[in-house]
Amino acid sequence: MEQEGQKNQLSRSMKRRHLFMLSLGGVIGTGLFLNAGYTINQAGAGGALIGYLFGGLILYLVMVCLGELAVYMPVTGSFQTYASKFINPAAGFSLGWMYFIGSATTAGVEFTAAGILMQRWFPGVSVWIWCAIFIALLFVLNALTTRGFAEAEYWFAGIKVIAVIFFIIIGAAAIFGIIPLEDRPAPFMENLAPKGLFPAGLTIIFVTMMNVIFSYQGSELIGIAAGESEEPQKNIPRAIRNVLFRIIVFYIASIIILSAIFPTKELGLLESPFVTLMDMAGIPFAPDIMNFVILTAILSVGNSCIYASTRLLWAMAHDGMAPKYFGKLSKRKVPFAALVFTMIFSLLSLLTSVLAADTVFVLLMSIAGISVTISWIGIALSQLMFRRKFLQAGGKLEDLQFKVRYYPLVPLVCIIFCVSILIFLAFDPTQLTGLLIGLGFLLICYLFYYFRNKKLEKLSTTNNEINPL
Repeated sequence: MEQEGQKNQLSRSMKRRHLFMLSLGGVIGTGLFLNAGYTINQAGAGGALIGYLFGGLILYLVMVCLGELAVYMPVTGSFQTYASKFINPAAGFSLGWMYFIGSATTAGVEFTAAGILMQRWFPGVSVWIWCAIFIALLFVLNALTTRGFAEAEYWFAGIKVIAVIFFIIIGAAAIFGIIPLEDRPAPFMENLAPKGLFPAGLTIIFVTMMNVIFSYQGSELIGIAAGESEEPQKNIPRAIRNVLFRIIVFYIASIIILSAIFPTKELGLLESPFVTLMDMAGIPFAPDIMNFVILTAILSVGNSCIYASTRLLWAMAHDGMAPKYFGKLSKRKVPFAALVFTMIFSLLSLLTSVLAADTVFVLLMSIAGISVTISWIGIALSQLMFRRKFLQAGGKLEDLQFKVRYYPLVPLVCIIFCVSILIFLAFDPTQLTGLLIGLGFLLICYLFYYFRNKKLEKLSTTNNEINPL
Protein backbone atom coordinates (compact mmCIF):
# COMPACT_ATOMS: atom_id res chain seq x y z
CA MET A 1 0.00 0.00 0.00
CA GLU A 2 1.36 3.41 -1.00
CA GLN A 3 2.26 5.62 1.92
CA GLU A 4 0.63 9.02 2.38
CA GLY A 5 4.01 10.72 2.06
CA GLN A 6 4.58 9.15 -1.34
CA LYS A 7 1.12 10.13 -2.51
CA ASN A 8 1.85 13.75 -1.75
CA GLN A 9 5.21 13.95 -3.53
CA LEU A 10 5.76 15.41 -7.00
CA SER A 11 7.29 13.00 -9.50
CA ARG A 12 10.67 13.60 -11.16
CA SER A 13 9.42 13.35 -14.73
CA MET A 14 11.19 16.30 -16.41
CA LYS A 15 14.11 15.39 -18.65
CA ARG A 16 17.08 17.63 -19.46
CA ARG A 17 15.50 18.87 -22.71
CA HIS A 18 12.33 19.81 -20.81
CA LEU A 19 14.29 21.74 -18.16
CA PHE A 20 16.29 23.61 -20.80
CA MET A 21 13.30 24.58 -22.94
CA LEU A 22 11.14 25.45 -19.92
CA SER A 23 13.62 28.05 -18.74
CA LEU A 24 14.39 29.38 -22.22
CA GLY A 25 10.74 29.47 -23.21
CA GLY A 26 9.81 31.22 -19.98
CA VAL A 27 11.80 34.28 -21.09
CA ILE A 28 10.76 34.49 -24.76
CA GLY A 29 7.30 36.02 -24.63
CA THR A 30 5.75 39.42 -24.00
CA GLY A 31 9.06 40.79 -22.74
CA LEU A 32 10.65 40.28 -26.16
CA PHE A 33 7.82 40.45 -28.68
CA LEU A 34 5.96 43.45 -27.22
CA ASN A 35 8.04 44.97 -24.43
CA ALA A 36 11.29 45.32 -26.40
CA GLY A 37 9.69 47.87 -28.74
CA TYR A 38 8.29 49.79 -25.77
CA THR A 39 11.73 49.90 -24.10
CA ILE A 40 13.38 51.22 -27.27
CA ASN A 41 10.62 53.83 -27.57
CA GLN A 42 11.31 55.05 -24.04
CA ALA A 43 15.10 54.80 -23.77
CA GLY A 44 16.26 54.91 -27.41
CA ALA A 45 18.32 52.30 -29.22
CA GLY A 46 21.47 52.94 -27.18
CA GLY A 47 19.58 53.03 -23.92
CA ALA A 48 17.78 49.77 -24.71
CA LEU A 49 21.03 48.02 -25.63
CA ILE A 50 22.75 49.16 -22.43
CA GLY A 51 19.68 48.23 -20.41
CA TYR A 52 19.41 44.71 -21.80
CA LEU A 53 23.16 44.12 -21.50
CA PHE A 54 23.12 45.34 -17.90
CA GLY A 55 20.04 43.22 -17.24
CA GLY A 56 21.83 40.25 -18.82
CA LEU A 57 24.73 40.74 -16.39
CA ILE A 58 22.34 40.76 -13.43
CA LEU A 59 20.61 37.67 -14.85
CA TYR A 60 23.96 35.88 -15.05
CA LEU A 61 24.79 36.72 -11.43
CA VAL A 62 21.36 35.53 -10.27
CA MET A 63 21.53 32.30 -12.26
CA VAL A 64 24.95 31.21 -11.01
CA CYS A 65 23.85 31.91 -7.43
CA LEU A 66 20.69 29.88 -8.04
CA GLY A 67 22.71 27.14 -9.72
CA GLU A 68 24.87 26.54 -6.65
CA LEU A 69 21.80 26.32 -4.43
CA ALA A 70 19.67 24.22 -6.80
CA VAL A 71 22.38 21.64 -7.46
CA TYR A 72 23.17 21.28 -3.75
CA MET A 73 19.48 21.13 -2.78
CA PRO A 74 17.18 20.36 -5.77
CA VAL A 75 13.73 20.98 -4.31
CA THR A 76 10.45 22.29 -5.69
CA GLY A 77 9.76 25.87 -4.65
CA SER A 78 13.46 26.54 -4.30
CA PHE A 79 13.48 30.29 -3.56
CA GLN A 80 11.31 30.06 -0.50
CA THR A 81 13.09 26.95 0.80
CA TYR A 82 16.59 28.41 0.40
CA ALA A 83 15.65 31.72 2.02
CA SER A 84 13.95 29.94 4.94
CA LYS A 85 16.93 27.67 5.57
CA PHE A 86 19.86 30.01 4.96
CA ILE A 87 18.47 33.48 5.87
CA ASN A 88 15.54 32.92 8.25
CA PRO A 89 11.98 31.52 8.01
CA ALA A 90 10.41 35.00 7.94
CA ALA A 91 12.51 35.89 4.90
CA GLY A 92 11.49 32.63 3.22
CA PHE A 93 7.83 33.32 3.92
CA SER A 94 8.07 36.87 2.55
CA LEU A 95 10.10 35.92 -0.51
CA GLY A 96 7.84 32.99 -1.33
CA TRP A 97 4.65 35.04 -1.27
CA MET A 98 6.34 37.92 -3.10
CA TYR A 99 7.44 35.70 -5.96
CA PHE A 100 4.09 33.94 -6.03
CA ILE A 101 2.23 37.25 -6.43
CA GLY A 102 4.67 38.43 -9.13
CA SER A 103 4.62 35.21 -11.13
CA ALA A 104 0.84 34.80 -10.91
CA THR A 105 0.40 38.43 -11.93
CA THR A 106 2.73 37.91 -14.89
CA ALA A 107 0.28 35.32 -16.16
CA GLY A 108 -2.30 38.10 -16.21
CA VAL A 109 0.12 40.26 -18.22
CA GLU A 110 0.53 37.49 -20.77
CA PHE A 111 -3.23 36.97 -21.11
CA THR A 112 -3.71 40.71 -21.62
CA ALA A 113 -1.00 40.75 -24.30
CA ALA A 114 -2.55 37.70 -25.99
CA GLY A 115 -5.93 39.43 -26.08
CA ILE A 116 -4.31 42.50 -27.67
CA LEU A 117 -2.76 40.33 -30.39
CA MET A 118 -6.09 38.64 -31.13
CA GLN A 119 -7.52 42.00 -32.12
CA ARG A 120 -5.51 41.77 -35.33
CA TRP A 121 -7.92 39.07 -36.47
CA PHE A 122 -10.99 39.93 -34.42
CA PRO A 123 -10.99 43.72 -33.90
CA GLY A 124 -14.62 43.71 -32.75
CA VAL A 125 -14.08 41.28 -29.84
CA SER A 126 -13.07 42.81 -26.50
CA VAL A 127 -9.67 41.94 -25.06
CA TRP A 128 -11.16 40.66 -21.79
CA ILE A 129 -13.16 37.97 -23.63
CA TRP A 130 -9.96 36.52 -25.09
CA CYS A 131 -8.35 36.72 -21.64
CA ALA A 132 -11.17 34.58 -20.22
CA ILE A 133 -10.84 32.02 -23.03
CA PHE A 134 -7.07 31.68 -22.57
CA ILE A 135 -7.41 31.41 -18.79
CA ALA A 136 -9.77 28.46 -19.22
CA LEU A 137 -7.47 26.83 -21.80
CA LEU A 138 -4.32 26.99 -19.69
CA PHE A 139 -6.15 25.92 -16.58
CA VAL A 140 -7.04 22.66 -18.31
CA LEU A 141 -3.47 22.20 -19.59
CA ASN A 142 -1.99 22.70 -16.11
CA ALA A 143 -4.47 20.29 -14.58
CA LEU A 144 -2.89 17.49 -16.63
CA THR A 145 0.26 15.60 -15.59
CA THR A 146 3.57 17.39 -15.13
CA ARG A 147 5.06 15.33 -17.96
CA GLY A 148 2.27 16.46 -20.29
CA PHE A 149 2.86 20.09 -19.30
CA ALA A 150 6.62 19.75 -19.80
CA GLU A 151 6.21 18.14 -23.21
CA ALA A 152 3.82 20.87 -24.37
CA GLU A 153 6.20 23.58 -23.16
CA TYR A 154 9.10 21.89 -24.93
CA TRP A 155 7.40 22.20 -28.31
CA PHE A 156 6.01 25.67 -27.61
CA ALA A 157 9.50 26.88 -26.71
CA GLY A 158 10.91 25.25 -29.84
CA ILE A 159 8.45 27.18 -32.01
CA LYS A 160 9.43 30.42 -30.30
CA VAL A 161 13.15 29.86 -30.79
CA ILE A 162 12.65 29.11 -34.49
CA ALA A 163 10.50 32.24 -34.86
CA VAL A 164 13.13 34.48 -33.25
CA ILE A 165 15.88 33.06 -35.47
CA PHE A 166 13.64 33.56 -38.53
CA PHE A 167 12.97 37.17 -37.48
CA ILE A 168 16.69 37.88 -37.00
CA ILE A 169 17.48 36.53 -40.49
CA ILE A 170 14.65 38.49 -42.17
CA GLY A 171 15.48 41.63 -40.21
CA ALA A 172 19.19 41.50 -41.05
CA ALA A 173 18.35 41.03 -44.75
CA ALA A 174 15.92 43.98 -44.62
CA ILE A 175 18.49 46.27 -43.00
CA PHE A 176 20.88 45.88 -45.92
CA GLY A 177 18.25 45.91 -48.67
CA ILE A 178 18.42 42.21 -49.53
CA ILE A 179 14.70 42.06 -48.74
CA PRO A 180 13.00 45.35 -49.75
CA LEU A 181 10.71 47.07 -47.24
CA GLU A 182 7.40 48.65 -48.18
CA ASP A 183 7.33 52.49 -48.35
CA ARG A 184 10.93 52.99 -47.20
CA PRO A 185 14.47 52.43 -48.51
CA ALA A 186 16.93 50.04 -46.88
CA PRO A 187 17.76 51.70 -43.54
CA PHE A 188 21.26 50.24 -43.19
CA MET A 189 22.51 51.72 -39.90
CA GLU A 190 21.11 55.27 -40.18
CA ASN A 191 18.75 54.87 -37.23
CA LEU A 192 21.71 53.79 -35.11
CA ALA A 193 23.59 57.04 -35.66
CA PRO A 194 25.06 58.40 -32.40
CA LYS A 195 22.68 61.38 -32.27
CA GLY A 196 19.64 59.09 -32.02
CA LEU A 197 20.95 56.52 -29.56
CA PHE A 198 19.93 58.36 -26.38
CA PRO A 199 17.04 60.70 -27.31
CA ALA A 200 15.84 60.98 -23.70
CA GLY A 201 19.26 61.03 -22.04
CA LEU A 202 21.00 58.39 -19.93
CA THR A 203 18.97 58.51 -16.73
CA ILE A 204 15.91 57.06 -18.49
CA ILE A 205 17.85 53.79 -18.82
CA PHE A 206 17.58 53.18 -15.09
CA VAL A 207 13.86 53.96 -15.10
CA THR A 208 13.18 51.47 -17.90
CA MET A 209 15.25 48.76 -16.22
CA MET A 210 12.06 47.37 -14.70
CA ASN A 211 10.89 46.57 -18.23
CA VAL A 212 14.16 44.74 -18.81
CA ILE A 213 13.92 42.76 -15.58
CA PHE A 214 10.34 41.82 -16.45
CA SER A 215 11.57 40.61 -19.85
CA TYR A 216 14.18 38.33 -18.28
CA GLN A 217 11.77 36.95 -15.70
CA GLY A 218 11.23 33.21 -16.11
CA SER A 219 14.83 32.04 -16.40
CA GLU A 220 14.74 31.20 -12.69
CA LEU A 221 12.20 28.47 -13.45
CA ILE A 222 15.21 26.14 -13.51
CA GLY A 223 15.30 26.37 -9.73
CA ILE A 224 11.58 25.83 -9.22
CA ALA A 225 11.52 22.85 -11.59
CA ALA A 226 14.58 21.22 -9.99
CA GLY A 227 12.39 19.13 -7.70
CA GLU A 228 10.63 17.54 -10.70
CA SER A 229 13.62 17.02 -12.98
CA GLU A 230 15.72 13.92 -13.59
CA GLU A 231 19.38 14.04 -12.49
CA PRO A 232 19.29 17.70 -11.34
CA GLN A 233 23.01 17.64 -10.42
CA LYS A 234 23.89 17.11 -14.10
CA ASN A 235 21.04 18.84 -15.89
CA ILE A 236 20.76 22.11 -13.96
CA PRO A 237 24.34 23.35 -14.65
CA ARG A 238 23.97 22.50 -18.36
CA ALA A 239 20.64 24.28 -18.59
CA ILE A 240 22.00 27.39 -16.86
CA ARG A 241 25.00 27.68 -19.20
CA ASN A 242 22.94 27.13 -22.37
CA VAL A 243 19.99 29.31 -21.41
CA LEU A 244 22.03 32.36 -20.38
CA PHE A 245 23.92 32.59 -23.66
CA ARG A 246 20.86 32.14 -25.86
CA ILE A 247 18.68 34.58 -23.94
CA ILE A 248 21.18 37.42 -24.19
CA VAL A 249 21.96 36.75 -27.88
CA PHE A 250 18.27 36.64 -28.83
CA TYR A 251 17.44 39.86 -27.00
CA ILE A 252 20.45 41.89 -28.10
CA ALA A 253 20.14 40.79 -31.76
CA SER A 254 16.43 41.64 -31.76
CA ILE A 255 17.05 45.07 -30.18
CA ILE A 256 19.68 45.93 -32.81
CA ILE A 257 17.40 44.88 -35.70
CA LEU A 258 14.33 46.72 -34.37
CA SER A 259 16.38 49.85 -33.68
CA ALA A 260 17.99 49.79 -37.13
CA ILE A 261 14.70 49.38 -39.02
CA PHE A 262 12.26 51.51 -37.00
CA PRO A 263 12.77 55.08 -35.81
CA THR A 264 12.41 55.24 -32.05
CA LYS A 265 9.10 57.14 -32.17
CA GLU A 266 7.45 54.43 -34.27
CA LEU A 267 7.95 51.72 -31.69
CA GLY A 268 5.00 51.67 -29.31
CA LEU A 269 3.25 49.17 -27.11
CA LEU A 270 0.10 47.71 -28.63
CA GLU A 271 1.44 46.71 -32.05
CA SER A 272 4.20 44.10 -32.09
CA PRO A 273 7.14 45.42 -34.17
CA PHE A 274 7.89 41.81 -35.12
CA VAL A 275 4.55 41.54 -36.94
CA THR A 276 4.93 45.04 -38.41
CA LEU A 277 8.28 44.10 -39.94
CA MET A 278 6.75 41.06 -41.64
CA ASP A 279 4.01 43.29 -43.04
CA MET A 280 6.60 45.70 -44.45
CA ALA A 281 8.72 42.88 -45.91
CA GLY A 282 5.73 41.69 -47.95
CA ILE A 283 6.28 38.00 -47.25
CA PRO A 284 3.00 36.15 -48.02
CA PHE A 285 1.11 35.16 -44.88
CA ALA A 286 4.21 35.95 -42.79
CA PRO A 287 2.52 38.63 -40.61
CA ASP A 288 -0.32 36.33 -39.63
CA ILE A 289 2.06 33.43 -39.06
CA MET A 290 4.30 35.62 -36.91
CA ASN A 291 1.28 36.93 -34.99
CA PHE A 292 0.23 33.33 -34.32
CA VAL A 293 3.74 32.38 -33.21
CA ILE A 294 3.91 35.38 -30.87
CA LEU A 295 0.48 34.48 -29.51
CA THR A 296 1.73 30.94 -28.85
CA ALA A 297 4.87 32.33 -27.22
CA ILE A 298 2.94 34.64 -24.92
CA LEU A 299 0.55 31.91 -23.81
CA SER A 300 3.55 29.64 -23.26
CA VAL A 301 5.09 32.15 -20.85
CA GLY A 302 1.75 32.49 -19.08
CA ASN A 303 1.67 28.72 -18.81
CA SER A 304 5.16 28.66 -17.28
CA CYS A 305 4.20 31.34 -14.77
CA ILE A 306 1.15 29.35 -13.69
CA TYR A 307 3.37 26.29 -13.28
CA ALA A 308 5.93 28.22 -11.18
CA SER A 309 3.29 29.85 -8.96
CA THR A 310 1.47 26.58 -8.39
CA ARG A 311 4.61 24.64 -7.40
CA LEU A 312 5.82 27.43 -5.15
CA LEU A 313 2.48 27.58 -3.34
CA TRP A 314 2.55 23.77 -2.97
CA ALA A 315 6.03 23.94 -1.43
CA MET A 316 5.04 26.72 0.97
CA ALA A 317 2.04 24.69 2.12
CA HIS A 318 4.40 21.82 3.05
CA ASP A 319 6.60 24.23 5.00
CA GLY A 320 3.68 25.62 6.98
CA MET A 321 3.80 28.97 5.17
CA ALA A 322 0.53 28.56 3.28
CA PRO A 323 -2.75 26.76 4.08
CA LYS A 324 -2.31 22.98 4.15
CA TYR A 325 -4.90 22.26 1.48
CA PHE A 326 -2.63 23.93 -1.10
CA GLY A 327 -0.18 21.09 -0.48
CA LYS A 328 -2.49 18.33 -1.69
CA LEU A 329 -2.01 16.59 -5.04
CA SER A 330 -4.60 15.27 -7.44
CA LYS A 331 -4.50 11.72 -8.79
CA ARG A 332 -2.42 13.10 -11.66
CA LYS A 333 0.21 14.40 -9.19
CA VAL A 334 -0.81 18.02 -9.79
CA PRO A 335 -1.31 20.56 -6.92
CA PHE A 336 -4.91 21.22 -7.96
CA ALA A 337 -5.97 23.48 -5.07
CA ALA A 338 -2.83 25.60 -5.56
CA LEU A 339 -3.58 25.76 -9.28
CA VAL A 340 -7.11 27.06 -8.71
CA PHE A 341 -5.85 29.75 -6.32
CA THR A 342 -3.12 30.79 -8.79
CA MET A 343 -5.62 31.17 -11.61
CA ILE A 344 -7.56 33.70 -9.52
CA PHE A 345 -4.67 36.16 -10.01
CA SER A 346 -4.87 35.63 -13.76
CA LEU A 347 -8.33 37.14 -13.57
CA LEU A 348 -6.59 40.51 -13.07
CA SER A 349 -6.24 40.51 -16.86
CA LEU A 350 -10.03 40.90 -17.04
CA LEU A 351 -9.52 44.49 -15.82
CA THR A 352 -9.25 45.27 -19.53
CA SER A 353 -13.05 45.22 -19.52
CA VAL A 354 -13.07 48.43 -17.44
CA LEU A 355 -9.63 49.92 -18.14
CA ALA A 356 -7.62 50.48 -21.32
CA ALA A 357 -5.63 47.39 -22.27
CA ASP A 358 -2.32 49.27 -22.39
CA THR A 359 -2.94 50.72 -18.89
CA VAL A 360 -3.60 47.26 -17.43
CA PHE A 361 -0.55 45.88 -19.25
CA VAL A 362 1.87 48.48 -17.81
CA LEU A 363 0.35 48.21 -14.31
CA LEU A 364 0.63 44.43 -14.12
CA MET A 365 4.09 44.49 -15.71
CA SER A 366 5.35 46.93 -13.07
CA ILE A 367 4.04 44.77 -10.20
CA ALA A 368 5.59 41.64 -11.71
CA GLY A 369 8.95 43.32 -12.39
CA ILE A 370 9.29 44.67 -8.86
CA SER A 371 8.45 41.31 -7.30
CA VAL A 372 11.00 39.42 -9.40
CA THR A 373 13.70 42.01 -8.60
CA ILE A 374 13.11 41.45 -4.88
CA SER A 375 13.14 37.69 -5.48
CA TRP A 376 16.50 37.95 -7.23
CA ILE A 377 17.87 39.81 -4.21
CA GLY A 378 16.62 36.93 -2.07
CA ILE A 379 18.35 34.34 -4.26
CA ALA A 380 21.71 36.15 -4.08
CA LEU A 381 21.41 36.68 -0.33
CA SER A 382 20.49 33.01 0.17
CA GLN A 383 23.61 31.91 -1.71
CA LEU A 384 25.75 34.34 0.28
CA MET A 385 24.47 32.91 3.56
CA PHE A 386 24.52 29.30 2.33
CA ARG A 387 28.21 29.35 1.38
CA ARG A 388 29.19 30.87 4.72
CA LYS A 389 27.17 28.32 6.74
CA PHE A 390 28.37 25.47 4.50
CA LEU A 391 32.04 26.27 5.19
CA GLN A 392 31.43 26.93 8.89
CA ALA A 393 29.87 23.45 9.17
CA GLY A 394 33.06 21.90 7.80
CA GLY A 395 32.02 21.61 4.15
CA LYS A 396 34.64 21.75 1.41
CA LEU A 397 34.37 23.71 -1.84
CA GLU A 398 35.36 20.67 -3.89
CA ASP A 399 32.24 18.91 -2.58
CA LEU A 400 30.02 21.44 -4.39
CA GLN A 401 29.21 20.12 -7.88
CA PHE A 402 28.35 23.65 -9.07
CA LYS A 403 29.80 26.66 -7.31
CA VAL A 404 29.89 30.43 -7.67
CA ARG A 405 33.32 31.78 -8.50
CA TYR A 406 34.65 34.99 -6.94
CA TYR A 407 32.56 34.54 -3.80
CA PRO A 408 31.39 36.75 -2.07
CA LEU A 409 31.80 39.36 -4.83
CA VAL A 410 29.21 37.81 -7.18
CA PRO A 411 26.22 37.72 -4.78
CA LEU A 412 27.13 41.10 -3.27
CA VAL A 413 27.31 42.80 -6.70
CA CYS A 414 24.03 41.16 -7.67
CA ILE A 415 22.32 42.52 -4.54
CA ILE A 416 23.74 46.02 -5.09
CA PHE A 417 22.61 46.12 -8.73
CA CYS A 418 19.07 44.95 -7.90
CA VAL A 419 18.72 47.40 -5.00
CA SER A 420 19.94 50.27 -7.21
CA ILE A 421 17.20 49.48 -9.75
CA LEU A 422 14.55 49.68 -7.04
CA ILE A 423 15.98 52.99 -5.80
CA PHE A 424 15.78 54.56 -9.26
CA LEU A 425 12.13 53.54 -9.51
CA ALA A 426 11.41 55.93 -6.66
CA PHE A 427 12.18 58.82 -9.05
CA ASP A 428 9.65 57.66 -11.64
CA PRO A 429 6.11 58.83 -10.71
CA THR A 430 4.50 56.17 -12.92
CA GLN A 431 6.26 53.32 -11.08
CA LEU A 432 6.57 54.77 -7.57
CA THR A 433 3.14 53.49 -6.58
CA GLY A 434 4.00 49.96 -7.69
CA LEU A 435 7.29 50.12 -5.80
CA LEU A 436 5.63 51.26 -2.58
CA ILE A 437 2.97 48.55 -2.89
CA GLY A 438 5.65 45.88 -3.49
CA LEU A 439 7.86 46.93 -0.59
CA GLY A 440 4.83 47.40 1.64
CA PHE A 441 3.59 43.90 0.85
CA LEU A 442 7.05 42.47 1.57
CA LEU A 443 7.16 44.25 4.95
CA ILE A 444 3.65 43.09 5.86
CA CYS A 445 4.56 39.47 5.03
CA TYR A 446 7.72 39.65 7.15
CA LEU A 447 5.97 41.23 10.15
CA PHE A 448 3.00 38.86 9.89
CA TYR A 449 5.23 35.78 10.01
CA TYR A 450 7.45 37.23 12.75
CA PHE A 451 4.62 38.15 15.11
CA ARG A 452 2.63 35.00 14.33
CA ASN A 453 5.59 32.86 15.34
CA LYS A 454 6.18 34.95 18.44
CA LYS A 455 2.56 34.35 19.43
CA LEU A 456 2.85 30.61 18.76
CA GLU A 457 6.07 30.41 20.80
CA LYS A 458 4.37 32.24 23.68
CA LEU A 459 1.38 29.87 23.58
CA SER A 460 3.70 26.88 23.45
CA THR A 461 5.67 28.14 26.46
CA THR A 462 2.46 28.79 28.41
CA ASN A 463 1.12 25.31 27.64
CA ASN A 464 4.37 23.71 28.72
CA GLU A 465 4.25 25.56 32.04
CA ILE A 466 0.66 24.38 32.64
CA ASN A 467 1.30 20.81 31.44
CA PRO A 468 5.01 20.15 32.03
CA LEU A 469 4.55 16.45 31.23
